[in-house]
Amino acid sequence: MLALRLPEEIERRLEALAKRSGRSKSFYAREAILEHLDDLEATYLSDEILKRVETGQERTYTLDELERALGLAD
Repeated sequence: MLALRLPEEIERRLEALAKRSGRSKSFYAREAILEHLDDLEATYLSDEILKRVETGQERTYTLDELERALGLAD
């Protein structure tokens, strides 16, 4: 269960959309969250990985190293 407060303008838009479409406000809130959750996770995780790379906690590989490791080198 999740409860959140929205700015009045967003609440009005969501209410109007729900009324016009016959779907619930919860349906559209859920759709919006699902639509953007992957992007938010990717952003957060990429920031974490970048911090580890910058502090030397995460190793990076060149394309040549990766190709050699995968047996794809010429």
